Amino acid sequence: MPAVNAKKTTAAASEPATQRANAQATLPNLANSDAAPLYEKVKRHMSEAILVGEWQPGMVLPNETALAQGFGIAVGTVRRAMSDLVAEGLLSRRRKTGTVVTGRSPHHSLRFFFQYFRLHRADGSLTRSTSQMLSVEHAQATPEQAALLQIKPDAEVVKLHRIRHADGKPVMHDRLVLAAERVPGLPRDPAALPQLLYLHLLERYGVRISAVREQIAADLANDEDIALLDLSGREAVLTIEEVAYDQAGVPTILGQHRATTRAHIYVNEVR
Repeated sequence: MPAVNAKKTTAAASEPATQRANAQATLPNLANSDAAPLYEKVKRHMSEAILVGEWQPGMVLPNETALAQGFGIAVGTVRRAMSDLVAEGLLSRRRKTGTVVTGRSPHHSLRFFFQYFRLHRADGSLTRSTSQMLSVEHAQATPEQAALLQIKPDAEVVKLHRIRHADGKPVMHDRLVLAAERVPGLPRDPAALPQLLYLHLLERYGVRISAVREQIAADLANDEDIALLDLSGREAVLTIEEVAYDQAGVPTILGQHRATTRAHIYVNEVR
């Protein structure tokens, strides 16, 4: 996570620059890029710093040149990332001041699925989730899976089962199916898989999840739900069937999610 020692915008706009504190940045070096576009990495680091409160509302960021030097990348790459964040409302450009953290609550685009997910606290506040991979299996695709993923009927798929926790409680378990040919070398050991699957797909394989089609319903908890989500009995659970598409519109992940909304609400502001 980038840490920036930047000042608040408490000084008047006409205040001489010599009276202002210099903003210093300590940023991760992103020069050694892998499959993910560099500007996407910069956006992720910067947006995470804002969302978790490391970059406070009203904070003036270092200029583009200083940020580029901190990241170890070109100024143009930083400029593109910052322009996107300005368009999304996380940053604002002010004359004689610079680029400022707005403090606005952003719409939760798919980019925020890297760290956050769609079950929020009952008061609507954003909660960070953690996930634990329960199993990884390789199998032949079923006819339905092959059709939905647009792969050959006898193609191999990877099936993942994981559980998500929020605020220290189990709240959702997911079953995910991916075409094995799209994720060569994906670890078979559940403990070796990264928690942030979407981010791993982007950084390792260049696959950016750009759209999700969901079907939402309600069901009574089954035995697996009761055990995994620590339920008291046949409570109502939220069920989500989804197909996630990459940047080219290719179906990439089939997902089945079962969640308790006892202490959380479902928020969908994907755009």
